[in-house]
Amino acid sequence: MMGAYAAILGGAAVTFFWRLMGLLLAGRLKPDQPVVLWVACVAFSLLAGLISRMIVLPLGPLGETPLTARLAGVAIALAAFFLARRSIVLGVLAGAGALVGIAAALA
Repeated sequence: MMGAYAAILGGAAVTFFWRLMGLLLAGRLKPDQPVVLWVACVAFSLLAGLISRMIVLPLGPLGETPLTARLAGVAIALAAFFLARRSIVLGVLAGAGALVGIAAALA
């Protein structure tokens, strides 16, 4: 039992150590530094890769919907995002609503 508590406390200490280091170092970074730009590009590319995989090769219930329905949901989400002056909330809501509506209509 004590080993479990030690593992939880050790994991928390490691996690909070790196968060503290990030907090201390973040004040010294400038947004236009090459390293910061590179990290931002890597983060965006990872997110794009994960979203693309969810659209093209989904798992679970999303995999049961046709590809055309998923692509239509993406198109509607992007259109709503740009028409609503880059509102992420409206883009996500429009895309999710479109996907649910199209999937229900096809079922």
